[in-house]
Amino acid sequence: MNESLTLLEFNHRIKELVYDPQVQGCWVTAETSDLRVSRGHCYLELIQKDDRENTVARLGAVIWASTFAVLDSFFLKKTGKHLSTGMNVMVKVNANFHELYGLKAVITDINPEYTLGDMERIRREIIAKLTADGIIDMNKQLEWPLVPQRIAVISAAGAAGYGDFINQLHNNEYGLKFYTCLFEAVMQGVNTVPSVIAALERIVAVEEMFDCVVIIRGGGSTSDLNSFDSYELGANIAQFPLPVITGIGHDRDVTIPDLVSKLHVKTPTAAAQFLVHCGAVELDRLNELASAIVTNAREAISHSREQLSYYGSYIPVAAQKLVETSRLKLGNYAQAIPLVLKSRISNERARLDRCIELSKSAVNGRMERERMMIASLSDKVQLLSPQNTLNRGYSLTTHNGHVVTNVACLKPGEHIVTMLKDGEISSIVE
Repeated sequence: MNESLTLLEFNHRIKELVYDPQVQGCWVTAETSDLRVSRGHCYLELIQKDDRENTVARLGAVIWASTFAVLDSFFLKKTGKHLSTGMNVMVKVNANFHELYGLKAVITDINPEYTLGDMERIRREIIAKLTADGIIDMNKQLEWPLVPQRIAVISAAGAAGYGDFINQLHNNEYGLKFYTCLFEAVMQGVNTVPSVIAALERIVAVEEMFDCVVIIRGGGSTSDLNSFDSYELGANIAQFPLPVITGIGHDRDVTIPDLVSKLHVKTPTAAAQFLVHCGAVELDRLNELASAIVTNAREAISHSREQLSYYGSYIPVAAQKLVETSRLKLGNYAQAIPLVLKSRISNERARLDRCIELSKSAVNGRMERERMMIASLSDKVQLLSPQNTLNRGYSLTTHNGHVVTNVACLKPGEHIVTMLKDGEISSIVE
């Protein structure tokens, strides 16, 4: 029978192998997973994926509290983010095997430059995707309203930047009036993207009430800006139907929303100053127009007064001239009327004589035609008269003075009269 080991003895042998210098103090690149902090200690898993995103390696890891406080602060200062799940990291690890808890990697150091490079790579990929989708400049192409006065603001309600923006906007030196409505959102941390997108969706539902959207974030650390580097947020802002102003960063920081918005300013105060400037430019233009109107009105009044003065002196002369001209015309008409009247009467008499001659000729012609027509009708009457019909051998029977044309209209015993050429015969119907 082979000699056997207890599990504890076997684990002791593994532990001796684990402490080989080849697996101590090694720099390892991996992705963080299931990271959690408990009692100051950081527990996580280091994983590696292939090109198809399949996990090909996995190892539990821990950063003890004394080390984690230093490493997390150092990592935050360099990258702007706390160490969290889903990051690509380069960490220095020691292999550690415990007989009861098994194998773990103890992380003793971290290289933030490696993660910074990966974050920049992800940022470039977001920009490339927005460009490839053809939407990166859509919001930039929107036209500004003439004077944007109805402002939808996305910010945290108690943020100092929001207060600065409102104060600068509503207390402007020109006395310009602005309407603002706050759509509250989380402006830092993991909830930034869904919170800001939700605020944008609420604005879209009432977009006709606003001229533009201002996304502002005042105060806070530069590290919080990384929360805004998201394709989903960038795509929402780029395709938003209203012009968007972003004032969420510092002088040297440009986020994905800054790249796709209509206007990127450094601070919330700068956003307010831009809106006030737009109104001030239009106010100056209106003042110039008002001055031009007053000047033109004054010139028009002055010119009209000159014309009125001229007309005032000219009208009496013109009226006198018109009266003289009219008198001359009236005298000419008075002399011409008898001559014209005599000529007109002569013409009318000649025309009347011609009408009389024509009337006589027409009456004589008409009378001759009527005589001929009467003669013709007389011949027809003579030819068609009943007496002429009787003369030709026909008879005519009447009953009660009416000509009988149908036997059926007579009844036995009725009296009828038959007219002949030379007399009448009375009969009784049987």
